[in-house]
Amino acid sequence: MSRPSITAIIPTLNEAENLPHVLPRIPAIVDEVILVDGNSTDRTVEVARAAGAEVFNEPHQGKGHVVRRMFTDVEADVYVMVDGDATYDAPSAPKMVDLLLRERLDMVVGTRVDREVAAYRTGHRTGNWLLTTFVAQVFGRAFTDMLSGYRVFSRRFVKSFPALSGGFEIETELTVHALELGLPVAEVPTPYYARLSGSASKLNTWRDGFRILHTILKLYRAERPLRFFGTIGAALALIAVGLAIPVLVTYFEIGLVPRLPTAILSMGLMVLAFLCVAVGLILDTVTRGRRETKLFAYLALRAPGEERRNR
Repeated sequence: MSRPSITAIIPTLNEAENLPHVLPRIPAIVDEVILVDGNSTDRTVEVARAAGAEVFNEPHQGKGHVVRRMFTDVEADVYVMVDGDATYDAPSAPKMVDLLLRERLDMVVGTRVDREVAAYRTGHRTGNWLLTTFVAQVFGRAFTDMLSGYRVFSRRFVKSFPALSGGFEIETELTVHALELGLPVAEVPTPYYARLSGSASKLNTWRDGFRILHTILKLYRAERPLRFFGTIGAALALIAVGLAIPVLVTYFEIGLVPRLPTAILSMGLMVLAFLCVAVGLILDTVTRGRRETKLFAYLALRAPGEERRNR
């Protein structure tokens, strides 16, 4: 019997200046360091290889594509995912891994506790709070820092996760996947530092914020179709009733329907409302079947903390 294998996976894009500060701080508990690069134009790949890290190249641009490549090609029992920008606290990894193995969790998120004023910009903090609150209202509360890039995963989480996002919205997808399947997860407070002088964040507050919000809405539609289409149907029904009331009042008063176009519009909106509810009911059945399939794929893999047999 042997202890679980632990691999650090680092998504990068033009982090040549930061990697010399990141790679030497990877804890000794990590058996292998794998860097997946998303088309860097600087010396990121050369610096990583010189430091002894294995490098995969991902031709598609975007963090989501890089994470998908990581989860597809990297084999381990425990995965430590950390950004290559030197803002996360590497010494926190053993505590996160120990919690995952001891409690048999599937994901441990390093919640960011900023150590410097410049570490966590106000716009990013506000956007993170808004999106985290929205996800908690829709899918259930389990996280306080939904967009943290510092996470530890079990093998069964990684190999059952259908990564569909292409950009920074991947953290949202990871969070929703855990909430949808009711997976055991936890958070660990970790120090968060400002980027090193001369390096710049690839995250655009407004552009990526809207992309993340769009992803949440798509996931809401996909994972809560009855509620999504039911809400639309209810809104259409209310509008239809509001338009129909004056028409009915006039009809009962004079026995005529002088506003025929309004009556037709009201009837059409009510038909659409019923169609929306019907679509929601059908898709809810499909979603349930898809969720069960993902759960079966998840359950087919061994639990975290289970010792591997030597081959």
